Amino acid sequence: MSHIDFNKPANLHFIGIGGISMSGFAELLQSKGFRITGSDSCDSAITEHLESLGIQIFYGQRASNIPEDTDLVVYTAAISEDNPEYAEAVRRGLPMMVRAEMIGHIMKNYSNAIAVSGTHGKTTTTSMLTNIFLAADKDPTISVGGILDSIKGNIRIGHSNNWIMEACEYTNSFHQFFPTTSIILNIEEDHLDFFKDIHEIRASFNTFAKLLPKDGLLVINHDIDNYEEISDGVSAPCVTFSTENSQADYYAANISYDEKGCAMFDLYIRGSFEAAYHLSVIGKHNVCNCLAALCVAYEQGIETSMIIDGLSTFHGADRRFQHKGTIAGITIIDDYAHHPSEIEATLRAAKNYEHNRLWCVFQPHTYTRTKAFLSEFADALSIADKIIITDIYAAREKDPGDISSKDLEQKLVDLGADVVYISDFDDIENFILKNCVNGDLLITMGAGNVVNIGEDLLSF
Repeated sequence: MSHIDFNKPANLHFIGIGGISMSGFAELLQSKGFRITGSDSCDSAITEHLESLGIQIFYGQRASNIPEDTDLVVYTAAISEDNPEYAEAVRRGLPMMVRAEMIGHIMKNYSNAIAVSGTHGKTTTTSMLTNIFLAADKDPTISVGGILDSIKGNIRIGHSNNWIMEACEYTNSFHQFFPTTSIILNIEEDHLDFFKDIHEIRASFNTFAKLLPKDGLLVINHDIDNYEEISDGVSAPCVTFSTENSQADYYAANISYDEKGCAMFDLYIRGSFEAAYHLSVIGKHNVCNCLAALCVAYEQGIETSMIIDGLSTFHGADRRFQHKGTIAGITIIDDYAHHPSEIEATLRAAKNYEHNRLWCVFQPHTYTRTKAFLSEFADALSIADKIIITDIYAAREKDPGDISSKDLEQKLVDLGADVVYISDFDDIENFILKNCVNGDLLITMGAGNVVNIGEDLLSF
């Protein structure tokens, strides 16, 4: 089996079915008539949901888990060749697909397949497009990298030819996709455990852009340095957007902010005023994300009134400047920012939010990223009035022994920042309760489990 055709359902086995992404695609394919089985290390709310849909799940990795009549085995890049199920599939000569390849094959089943790429902003832009398409009754199928209230999760199974999803550059996985519309939000150095440098990253995005068919559409940020280099060789038409350059096809003018830091702007399309927008999310970076969504919506003929209706119901995706609550007059926000540019954008946007002092509890994400951007992290975090640094969240990496959060603390001390390093989460919570006061704004920040700090405080 070399492809996934909705008109020819088959029997698929997922190794690692309990992940948030794999589980969503398993559910989608099961809804299209495919018989799905899968395995995972242990049960969870996700696997219990899949079982309620009739999907058989095995707990623990064993060769015997793969049914005899399996047509295709799907696995994540994290699965090693000595995994017993992977090894069994190879022994039996079963067709196999890594997750990214599977996603690409699913995309082929949709005539309007929108892929949202970029170093930052993918989840927010995908979420904005989701709400716009729902308001316009486009009945899209959605795959988003966070939990979105409007679809009650990270996946929505529609019944139209509209597909919207995030496209991540890590390990060049988005080269496996088949979009008809591609968005490139921004391009910066990241994932330097895989990419050599920014030049290799830019080349990767160029390869992604060139996947578009001639009748497709490339939507790209005009403010990307030498963006024409990224669109070079692309056969599809190109539409640009910008918050800085009025020569872009879609331009946001007169940007301002309300008392909560939420952005307002006037949209100009090819030099002509189109509409005024008032977002329910903060910061200039979200104006940029919104412009990308607007490009797709207007180019696909969605009316302004429907776009405004869709955006009016968007208050941010899970862990994107998410208001968690208040305790003793302290407002607690959680944000997924884990790259210096994201941190800077979030903290600058927070300056427009009513507050006394701005606190940031930051959990660095991966040793590679922390080491590569140590100075940039310090510069971005110094925007906050008070900073708490905790230990690096290792994620997929092992501790190399040559970088730690203490190094980041020292960089901040050198900048004259008010910073403290605290390893234990309980100690961080006690420190906050003793030192934060009524009117302060506290942001827990990072892509790891730092969110638990704010949630613990609110449960006191």
